[in-house]
Amino acid sequence: MSRRVSVAHLTALETAPPDLIHMAADAGFNGVGLRLIGISAEAIAWPLMQDKAMLRETIRACRTTGLTVPDVEFIRLTPDLNVGTLEPFIDAGAELGAKHIIVAPYDSNRDRLAETLAALNALAQRYGLNCALEFFPWANIPNLASAMDVIGRTQDPSIGVLVDSLHFDRSGAPWLELESVPVERLPFCHLSDAEACYSDDIDALLFVARENRLPPGEGMLDLIRFLKTLPADCPIAVEIPNAIQMQEHGAAVCLKHIGEATHKLLAKIPNTPEKRP
Repeated sequence: MSRRVSVAHLTALETAPPDLIHMAADAGFNGVGLRLIGISAEAIAWPLMQDKAMLRETIRACRTTGLTVPDVEFIRLTPDLNVGTLEPFIDAGAELGAKHIIVAPYDSNRDRLAETLAALNALAQRYGLNCALEFFPWANIPNLASAMDVIGRTQDPSIGVLVDSLHFDRSGAPWLELESVPVERLPFCHLSDAEACYSDDIDALLFVARENRLPPGEGMLDLIRFLKTLPADCPIAVEIPNAIQMQEHGAAVCLKHIGEATHKLLAKIPNTPEKRP
């Protein structure tokens, strides 16, 4: 893989960070994104800011394998979020060497959402990190255009947008929107495949996003165009949660298969990238 390719924790969320790092290294990845905060109180997460022993073990695993932790997650930007309470999380991210924090929009008031995002990014920058706002077709910010609107309202040029190939496809956005995003706003992308036909029912969208994605090249999404539209050096984080495959084969086997599929897809992209508009 010529460009840097990491694997998002959601791909094998039940795997502890140190083990995930070793498995990812065996599968040929350059890094792992780690989920330190769950999407809900009941959801799986690995709060390394509270488990200092595992934090140290995770850092050792990175040093042993040479892998990095490019991003940490998952911050829900809600109306009542107290940004200051996230400082231990951000500090743990900095100890891991992360550069980005994945944040998600859960506030229908865009001005307030932008204000919270700006405050969180200001705190993160004190530790050497920046926020990347991800959009979801079922959330308050359902597409790329609305995400860019919120980012613009912050008046902070260091905040990025995280474009997920699945969410971009399901949002129905035109390719021109992705082509027009400034390079500096695209710190990395999430890559996964899926079937072309789908239901726009929220439960159905959530099921595919969280439990039934496919390795790159094994579905019907136009991932080659997706990657060619992004900057040529845009890092990739594959995010392939698939409950059935994980149950049948286990994390190590699934990660190796995903790594091979990603490598095969990237080999189809010309070495000379197309120029962005």
